[in-house]
Amino acid sequence: MNTPLPLGIPTVRRQAFDGRSLDEVVTELTDEIRELYTADEVPWVIGYSGGKDSTAVLQLVWSALQELPAHKLSKPVHVISTDTLVENPVVAAWVTTSLESMEKAAAEQSLPITPHRLTPEIKDTFWVNLIGRGYPAPRPKFRWCTERLKIKPSNSFIRNVVAAHGEAIMVLGIRKTESQARARAMEKAEKRRVRDRLSPNANLPNSLVYSPVEDWTNDDVWEFLMQKPNPWGYNNQDLLTMYQGASADGECPLVVDSTTPSCGSSRFGCWTCTLVEQDKSMSAMIQNDEEKEWMLPLLELRDKLDSPFGFVESEDDPDHQKGKKLPHPRTDKYARDFRRMNGKVMLFNDSAIHGPYLQKYRQEWLQELLSAQTWIRAHAPEHVRSIELITLDELHEIRRIWVFDKHEVEDTLPEIYKAATGEEFPGGRLDEQLVMGADEMQLLKDVCDGDDVHYDMVRELLSVERKYRTMTRRAGLFQALEGAVKRGYYEDRDDAISFAQRKKQWRDDLVANPTLDEETAIDAPA
Repeated sequence: MNTPLPLGIPTVRRQAFDGRSLDEVVTELTDEIRELYTADEVPWVIGYSGGKDSTAVLQLVWSALQELPAHKLSKPVHVISTDTLVENPVVAAWVTTSLESMEKAAAEQSLPITPHRLTPEIKDTFWVNLIGRGYPAPRPKFRWCTERLKIKPSNSFIRNVVAAHGEAIMVLGIRKTESQARARAMEKAEKRRVRDRLSPNANLPNSLVYSPVEDWTNDDVWEFLMQKPNPWGYNNQDLLTMYQGASADGECPLVVDSTTPSCGSSRFGCWTCTLVEQDKSMSAMIQNDEEKEWMLPLLELRDKLDSPFGFVESEDDPDHQKGKKLPHPRTDKYARDFRRMNGKVMLFNDSAIHGPYLQKYRQEWLQELLSAQTWIRAHAPEHVRSIELITLDELHEIRRIWVFDKHEVEDTLPEIYKAATGEEFPGGRLDEQLVMGADEMQLLKDVCDGDDVHYDMVRELLSVERKYRTMTRRAGLFQALEGAVKRGYYEDRDDAISFAQRKKQWRDDLVANPTLDEETAIDAPA
C-alpha cells in the first residue's frame, strides 16, 4: 500500500499513475531512460534547479544509470544549474550544497554524472546592468534580465556540448499540468518528435528535449520524492519542508528561451524580481520561520525596486514640481535620464521615452544594497553570514562603467563602499586615470550652479580629452567630443523634449510636402 502524502501536499486526480502503482510507473520510466541512454553516444544535459520537478527527473535518471553495467556507462551526463547571483539565498544555498553532494556521490558510485554551476558573465549580471549601466528595473515590456541571467549561460553550455559532440539531449522536469500554456507548447513539440519521447528544440539547433515526467501532477512528483530515497544522499523531506515554508507553489526550470514565464512568485525565483507585484514566497518564509527574519532587508530592497527607490510623488519629479498628477506609483521616469543610452531624446506620443537611471539614484541604490549586505553579515545565522548580495567582481565592473563609460569621474564607488561597510574598497586608486581630483570636480559643480545638463557635458568633454591624450593616434576624438556636445546641447529636460517635438513636426512636414526646403523646415542639427 502506498504511503499517504505529507500534510500540506494537495490531492488531485492522478494522470500518470491511474491504475498503476508508483513502483510500476518508476520501473517503466527507468527502463525507458536506460533504453534511451544506451541507444546512442549523444551526451545528456539535465536541467537542475533544486526544486521538486528537476529533483524527481534527476533521481529517475540517476537510479536508471545505477542499474547499468560499467561498460554501458559510456557517455557523459551533465547536470547544469544556473545561478543568476540574485537567487533566493535559501534556495541558492540548498542548490550549491546539493551540487557538492552530487559530485561526491557520482564519484563514489562511478557514474558519469558531472554537476555544473553556471553563472552569467560579469557584464550581464543584474547589478552591473541596473546599478552600473542604469537599466531600469525589469518590467514585462522590458524583460532584459532573463536573456542575460538565465538563457545565455545555459545556452552557451549546451552549444559547447553540441560543438564538441555534434548533438545533445536535454532532460528537463517540465510538466503539462504546470499551466495551460506549458501544455500547449509541449503538445505542439510532441507532433514534431523525431524519435520516441524526444522533441526538437526550436531555439538550440542539434539538441533534443526529453521530459520523462511530462504527464505527472504535483501529487505524483511528491509521492515519488517521499517514497524513493535520494540517490546522492540529500534529504527530500528537507525539500518538502522548504516548499511548505512558502505559500506559492512552483519552481524555475532550466530557461533556454524567452517563453518561460517569470519565476518571481515562486521560491525558486530571483529575490530582486519585479516582474511580479509581490514576492509572496519570501514573505511567507520570513513569516513562517523566525530564523529567516534576516531576509527582511532583501524583501524591503525588492519592494523598493518594484516601486522604484520608494519614490512616490517625489519632489525630484519635474511633473510633481509643476503640480501635475503623477502616473501609476510604479513609475520611475523621474529617476531616469530624459535621454536614452545613446544620448538621444526619443518620443512616444510627444512624451520622452526615458533612459537609464541617473547617477544620483544608482549611487543611492548601491549604498542601500551594500548596507543590507553588511547588516545581514552582522545579524544573520552563522551559516549565511558570508552572503554576497553583490560580488567584488561586479563592484569593479560597476566602477569601470561609471568612471570610463559614463564619464562619472568623481569615482564615488570606493567612498560609498566604505560608508556602507566600514572597510576600504579593495580596488586601489584611479587618481592617475582621472581627469581631475574630487576638489576640482566639486569646484566645477559649484560653477555650474545646479545646471546638471551642462555639468555632465563639461565633465564628459574633459574625460574624453583625458582618454585620448596618451593615444598615438587620436582617431575618433572629434566624433567623441561632438557626441558629448550633442548630449548636452539642451538647456534642460523641458528644452530637450520641446526640441525633439519640433524636430518630429519638421520631419512630418517634410513627408507631407517633399518640395519644402529642408533648411527652412529643419533649422537644428539631426
